[in-house]
Amino acid sequence: MANAPKQLFSIPDELWEKIQPLLPEEPPKPKGGRPRMDDRQAMTAIFYVLRTGIQWKALPRQMGAASTVHDRFQYWQEQGVFKRMWEAGLQAYDEAKGIEWTWQAVDGAMTKAPLGGKKDGS
Repeated sequence: MANAPKQLFSIPDELWEKIQPLLPEEPPKPKGGRPRMDDRQAMTAIFYVLRTGIQWKALPRQMGAASTVHDRFQYWQEQGVFKRMWEAGLQAYDEAKGIEWTWQAVDGAMTKAPLGGKKDGS
């Protein structure tokens, strides 16, 4: 059971083949220090945090160091990785099912103000 999170949330090969080209090149390695965490392992841990809603610090250690995973998340966010993933997903869906780009909707809710004005609408 110790490997459950990693097994339950592993990225399928077919999906990884679509994600990997969207990642930036690996930055130059500083001398010394620990080896860089594998990109697929980092993305798996990021998806785990996002899917479960846990805090970064609650990430199971076998998925990677929470600080390392969070640093990678922030770096990829700055580099536009998740925006590119979203755009690629939209494009793939458009090719498979079609998106009616000329028709768009905005979702919202309308409620009365708790201490609204006069009852005559003014």
